[in-house]
Amino acid sequence: MINQNPNLPIANLAVGTIVEVDGSHIVAEVDPGVSDLTRTFAGETYAIGQFGSIVRVHYGRRNLYALVGRLRMKADFEVERGLPPTAAPDERILEADLFGEGDWTQTDGEWSLTFERGVSAYPLPRQTVYLTPRTELKAIFRQGVEKPVIKIGEHVGGDAPCFADLNELLGKHTAVLGSTGAGKSAAVAALIRAILDRKNHGNYATWHPQVVILDPHNEYASAFPEGSLMSPTRGTLRLPYWLLSFQETIDLLIGKTEFVATSQANIVKSALLTAREEGADAIGIDKSRITVDSPVPYSLNRFKALVDASRTGSPSSQSSWDSILAKLEVLQSDARMNFLTEEWAPSSRDPFPEILGALVGEAHSVRIIDLSGMPNEVAGICSAVIARSLFNLKVWQSDADREASPVLLVCEEAHRYVPNRGEAQYEAAKDAIRRIAKEGRKYGVALMIVSQRPSEVEDTVLSQCSSWLILRITNDADRSHVRSMLPDSVAGLVKTLSSLRRREAVFLGQAAAMPSRILIENLAPDQLPRSRDIDFDKGWQCAPLSLAQLSEAAEHWRYQSTS
Repeated sequence: MINQNPNLPIANLAVGTIVEVDGSHIVAEVDPGVSDLTRTFAGETYAIGQFGSIVRVHYGRRNLYALVGRLRMKADFEVERGLPPTAAPDERILEADLFGEGDWTQTDGEWSLTFERGVSAYPLPRQTVYLTPRTELKAIFRQGVEKPVIKIGEHVGGDAPCFADLNELLGKHTAVLGSTGAGKSAAVAALIRAILDRKNHGNYATWHPQVVILDPHNEYASAFPEGSLMSPTRGTLRLPYWLLSFQETIDLLIGKTEFVATSQANIVKSALLTAREEGADAIGIDKSRITVDSPVPYSLNRFKALVDASRTGSPSSQSSWDSILAKLEVLQSDARMNFLTEEWAPSSRDPFPEILGALVGEAHSVRIIDLSGMPNEVAGICSAVIARSLFNLKVWQSDADREASPVLLVCEEAHRYVPNRGEAQYEAAKDAIRRIAKEGRKYGVALMIVSQRPSEVEDTVLSQCSSWLILRITNDADRSHVRSMLPDSVAGLVKTLSSLRRREAVFLGQAAAMPSRILIENLAPDQLPRSRDIDFDKGWQCAPLSLAQLSEAAEHWRYQSTS
């Protein structure tokens, strides 16, 4: 709140005059009296022409706000337009893009701002462009704080906290992008930590978020020690084979990199359905109501026997059955696959609710699925099973249960799961995550796409993200890809991506009050993901590894286990 009339122009913050209006893009000629590109007001210094800074134009009782995207010499501007250069050597042009408007109203002697995204009226040539006072920036930044929000950082240059609308951030999906070393994983941890801490800020008696992280590098366990780490190398991940759908079973046993004969698919389908029906009998489920895709437990050994018993034809035409059985033998004999191939012993107890409880049950708010020790040939299928299971659970829940237990799925290194090129081993994961991106919001499944290579993530998935947190991106192809997916009105902010500091990001989209440059919350060392770079200088000051240390590593390597 402020007490002086904010509708009055502040002469000391005037920086130029509009010479062109092209839709939401405005071009202003900087006042010739501006020599050092700064202005001072109320004891504070304001820089003129900084990328991503905000200028305003008075339009009656409304203020129009624009993001600065360019500052250049007027002579260059004239040459670009095909005009003879007549400008003096010190004349400059400022370009900005309109993004919102606001109305100041007075109540009980105090003024407050109502800000809206979008522009309903446009300025005219010869109108004056002003820098925006910091008190007004804070009023804009705090718009919507009466809604469910989380604090994710501080606005750079605005000296105000940055809040994200929780429902917009999660309900309409989010992308977190940035090059290696830019602080991407720390930003994700800060977002999740802010979600967990909302219980204290909101004074809630009960607060139990559901966050599932697909972690390909085992980074997040150190950031959330109170969470549940589900790891195949530690024996804490149970993802039984009977959770796989028919198509995922085909992908596992036959694959997509070779020609899949119809006869092989039929062999698997027939044996799989029979095995599931027998499993349904064992746990008291009506087998007449299940399908080949129903997640009903069955005996893997019984499935093998059914495949073997279905042989037909001459001995020389047995390759279809032999290849399926051989792949089953390989999977069962591979110790790394124990989390997937552990045999189910028929009993009257149904293990399915427990499996779901491990993903979204009462015990923990954060579940970390460690994919680092998982063989690449099954990592894609396992990711698909997790994503599909979360989605299907929400689809088949009652409306009341669905509304009471929304889920956030965080996909680290998303370019692995939803690549923009054909990778057979991740095709199932791609289909599952694409479906969440398109339909998840209707069922309470939020998606957070995290990637250091946005140009390699499928456009369909990225385009479904309504909020973006973009850290430093150094690769030209990735910057161009991001720029192509964002509105022209934030072009000035996108230009800063290669020069952002660590923890600094561009935050924009539906969850942001306005597009802005922010500094993400600084977490304590014990709240950070284990993605910190190795310090070579400190490391090489230590004594060389002993034979005992090497023997311990060799044992973990051989057994493919850290436990």
